[in-house]
Formats: sequence, structure tokens, C-alpha cells
Amino acid sequence: MPRDIPVGNGSMLVTFDREYQIRDFYYPHVGQENHSVGHPSRMGVWVDGQFSWLNNEWQKILNYKEDTLVTDVKAKNNRLKIELQMYDTVDFHLNIFVKEIIVRNLEGRDREIRLFFNHDFHIYGNEVGDTAYYDPDTRAVIHYKAQRYFLINCCDPSKCGIDHFATGIKEVSGAEGTWRDAEDGKLSGNPIAQGSVDSTLGINLEVKAYGENVAHYWIAAGTKHREVVKLNKIIWEKTPEELIRRTENYWKLWVNKEMINFYDLPQKIVSFFKRSLLIIRTQIDAHGAIIAANDSDIITAGRDTYSYMWPRDGAMVAYALIKCGYMDVTKQFFKFCAEVISAEGYLLHKYNPDGSLASSWHPWLRDNQKSLPIQEDGIALVIWALWNHYNEFRDIEFVKPLYKSLIINTAEFMVRFRDEETGLPLSSYDLWEERYGVHTFTVSAVIAGLRAAGNFACAFGEQECGRKYYDIANKMKDALVTYFYQEKEGWFARMGTKALKGYELDMTADASLFGLVTLDVFSPELPIIASTMNAVKEKLRVKTSVGGIARYTNDYYHQISNDIERIPGNPWFICTLWLADYEIAKARNLAELNSVLSIMEWVVDRAFASGVLAEQVNPYTNEPLSVSPLTWSHAAFVTVLVKYMEKREKMAVCTECGNSVLYMHRHAQKPCESELH
Repeated sequence: MPRDIPVGNGSMLVTFDREYQIRDFYYPHVGQENHSVGHPSRMGVWVDGQFSWLNNEWQKILNYKEDTLVTDVKAKNNRLKIELQMYDTVDFHLNIFVKEIIVRNLEGRDREIRLFFNHDFHIYGNEVGDTAYYDPDTRAVIHYKAQRYFLINCCDPSKCGIDHFATGIKEVSGAEGTWRDAEDGKLSGNPIAQGSVDSTLGINLEVKAYGENVAHYWIAAGTKHREVVKLNKIIWEKTPEELIRRTENYWKLWVNKEMINFYDLPQKIVSFFKRSLLIIRTQIDAHGAIIAANDSDIITAGRDTYSYMWPRDGAMVAYALIKCGYMDVTKQFFKFCAEVISAEGYLLHKYNPDGSLASSWHPWLRDNQKSLPIQEDGIALVIWALWNHYNEFRDIEFVKPLYKSLIINTAEFMVRFRDEETGLPLSSYDLWEERYGVHTFTVSAVIAGLRAAGNFACAFGEQECGRKYYDIANKMKDALVTYFYQEKEGWFARMGTKALKGYELDMTADASLFGLVTLDVFSPELPIIASTMNAVKEKLRVKTSVGGIARYTNDYYHQISNDIERIPGNPWFICTLWLADYEIAKARNLAELNSVLSIMEWVVDRAFASGVLAEQVNPYTNEPLSVSPLTWSHAAFVTVLVKYMEKREKMAVCTECGNSVLYMHRHAQKPCESELH
């Protein structure tokens, strides 16, 4: 089931499914140590001798409060005649997940309503050797194993502490867990259980006829017992309301810090832009790892997840944040890359949030020869993104220690990792992680990366080094045309496999060919580029009412249809937004530029109600496919919106004063003040 309404602070991340069950609970890294591993932690209501978990019997709306990482969830049960209003967040500073529950009684009589919360922890990602117990000092339930502690508590307006509790065995000899014990409105009070365990706690509320009452619930996470007890005390002293209020204010400040001028953009696009920034932030670890996605349901497909830092995804997300002025977040990412880069100057397939090497399916041996298991596009894009960071913020003190260790080290690897005959990069894996060869997108990324390295070298006074990188990049660009552009077809090959002379080409239409323009390798006005882009648009357009752009022709990943003529693959958000990026680059007037708005609206209309974007959508139903949220999907939207505004600013120049009639940059010139406008 797709993940929705994630909340987090860089050290703790909590995700829900679309039934509003907690499914993933990460601590102390975003994406590492999932203490739920997809097992649901439930919430239920007992009233008048009847019980209901918040399942599909409830009418639910899952959303966020505007411009915050505080959820706004409504749930109504007509049978029980109860309505719930709930707000969830992770404190921006402390590792505390907190929930406010407003309970509304829709009956014309006073009622006792009991709220129950079940916790199906698998601490450190497994159920072996966990302990759950009731702590009388805090009137809370604590789960722990080794150096991970989770204290769970409640309060109502009159008291702090739980009214009901039970700990017990689950997943052993048919035991389902203590959540079943709650369904009669009472709990056993069993004070401790060890092994494969869960817990359930409850709180009683008296609610007047047609009235409402409020309760709060929280989970404090730490590495020691005294740490979570201290956090519990802070909650009592500050109150849960205060933690929610201050966190709401923090995220409003964060997402609005740049005071961007959105001109007359539709409000739904502006709101979605801000929501995307906030969702991106939930997927970034405090130590710099930008995680691709945190949705453990994908485990069922291959016993692995997207909870890793891919250099390519990270660079693309960092670029989007740079365009929006989030300097501190991206600095941590580049520091992370500098720490994990090899002595030879390359980055491997992917990394865990703590910087350790992650799982991989790329072999070190091909045809009985050593083969680097790398995706060179990701290596190059990190340097490309870092130059954009420097160019935007001029943060010389930050870049200085990275110059030799990351920038020059990586650039020299890209120089060495070339074919002597053609001057193109040697074979590596493509950005889709499926094919081994020389890829047009990878070549484009390496050209962009070498240009960025040349810019850095010249900025640091090493002109000869800079000229070397520029020269190699230019020759590589020429070689790309020579070996990969096919006049007969009228477009570039997506990849080539080295042959005795040149390359055996794969002419499959692939959305990654948009990178020829979006990475500023070629002008969109060149005939060979225009013909390539037109071919990609036509061949990859999904010809159903859903629309959008597929990854490539006959994409097998989560494939829904074999009707390849109409549905070359499922529509991907990043691929559809690459089309928008290209259309912005080639737009010559406002009418052409504004055609991009329909693509942005297409994306917004296919997001969850909360604003979450998946990786793909079903080409018939618009239902989300694969993981959600995909961080890169949101970053691609952010990038397109900022590029749209930048292009519009350039087009709206006053002939009288030379300044833009419109402006959005933080360092913009004074806007036009002519009375003619």
C-alpha cells in the first residue's frame, strides 16, 4: 500500500499508509533502521460496546496543514457516530512523534469514548529479542532492544498517562498480538513481554452530547532509557500542543524563507511547489544522505528497498534545492559524497544513510575481467550539482576543502575513464540501472560534470587544468554526435555497445535523451536535437486519457499493458517533467512558455490529496505505482517550476530601463518601476 503524509526531522521519519496506519518508523537515520518494516501500528475507537479500527469503515481524508509538516487528517464513522480530527508531526528538534486527536461526538447524549493505539515494532528491523513493558514511573509503555528505546504515552486535558495497557506475544504459534485484546474495549494489563512482542494502550475520554474532547499521544525515541524518560518529561512540561505549534511554525518559516515571487501562477501549483519542498525534506537524513524513497512495501518485490542514497538521485534533488536557496541542506549532501568517494575518484552504486556501502546488483566481474560496478552519470552529476551550489551561493569556504578531494579527484577519474579510440566514456550502468554500455544520458552528464570541474579549476586559478577539462568535454560532445546520432532515424541512440569499429547502437526511444538539453549540453534549437526531442515525445507519449511520458519503449518495470503502441510504458513523473524542462529551454515567447503550465497541472492532478507523488501512475486509472513518495519526482517538479519562472523573468524585459518586469531571484536586480507597466 503506498505511503502517504510522511513526517520527520532528519533523524526520525514516520510514514503512514492510505488507511492512516503507521507503516514505517525510521530512527536514528532517515531510511535506516526501520523499526516497523511495514508492519502496521493501528489506532482504534471503542464506544457504546462497539469497536472499530480505523480501517475502510471510516471515511478518511489525509492531508497536511498548509505549508507545514503537520498532518491534517479527518476520519468519520457513521455507524459509531464519531468524527476524529488528527494532527501528526515529528518535533523539528527532538526525536518525538506527537499526535493530537480531537474526538467529536455526533450523538445527542454524553458518551465515554476510548482510544486505543497498537504498536507492532520490529526493532532494528526484526522481531527477535524485543521487550515491551509498562513503566509505572512514567505511566507509559516502553519498547526496547539494545540501544533503541521507544516510550509511548498519552494524555487528556485532566491527566498524563495511559488508562489501559497490554503487552504480549505476536507472530508466534498463531498469536496475532495485543491489538485483538482491545476489541472488547479492555486490555489485559499484562506488564511485560519479550521476544516477538507488541503492545496496545488506551485512554478514556468523556465527550458531551454533540461536543468534543481532545487527547494527545506520542512516541519518544532514544538510545537509552534515561533519554526517553527525559523526553517524556519535556513533553509534560512543554505540553504536546506546544511541540505541535512550534514545529508548525518552524516549517512555515523554512518553506517560505526565500519569499519567492510566483507572479500569477495558479495557487494549486504554488501550494504544490511548497508541499514538494517539505516532502523532499522528510526524505533527507541529518548527516546528508538524500534518500530515493522510504516505502517498505517494495520489499515484497525483491527483498530490498529504495531507502538508499543514489548519487544521481541525490544530485538531482540537491540541484532542485539549490535552485530554491536551501544552502545548508545541500552542503551536508556534498560532505556526505566527499566522505564516501573512493580514492580513485568514483562513487559506487548506492550508499546507506550512515555512509556504509549499500546492497548492489552490479557485478565486479564481466567476461572474466574486472569491471567497475558504477553508474558514471551519478558521479558526474554530483560535481555538476556542486558547481551550481557554488555558483548560486559563492560559498568559497565550503568548497575549498572539497576542491581536491571531491572535485579534482572525480574529474581526473572521468578523464581516465574514457575510450582511447572514441574519447567517449567507458561502459558503465545506465541511469535506469538495467543496461551496461555507453549511454547518451551518461555522456551528457559527464560533459556537464567536466565543464563544472573546469569552472572550479579556473575559479581556483588553475587555468591549464580547467582548459583540459573543457577541451575533453568539447571533444566528447563532438564524439557523441559522431557515434550516436543517426541521420536515418533522426535521433540519438540511447546507448551503444563497443564494437570493433565504433558502437552497436540501441535506438530505443528513451526519456533520458531529454538530458541532452536539460543538462545544457546542446542548444534545443539545433536540428539534430529538435528531431530527437520530437521523436522521444511522440514515441513515449502515453496515448490514453491519463497521458504523460513513459521511461522508454516497452518498459517492463511494473508494466500494466502490453499494448506498446498506445502505452510504451507507465507514465513517470520525472520523465513527464523532463518534457516540461525541455519545453522551457526551447520556448521563444510567453505563449510557448506557458504551455508548460499544463504539464505542471497534470502532475498536481495526479498527486495524492496530501501532495505526495509516487514514481509512476497506472496508464488507465491514474493510481500510484511503485514507491511513494519518490524524492526525485518532487525535485523534478520543483526544478521545472523554478526554471519556468527564470525563463519568464528573462522574457519580460522592459525596453525602457532594461530591467525585468517580473522577478523571482533572491539576488535579482531592482525590478522595473517604469510607469509604462
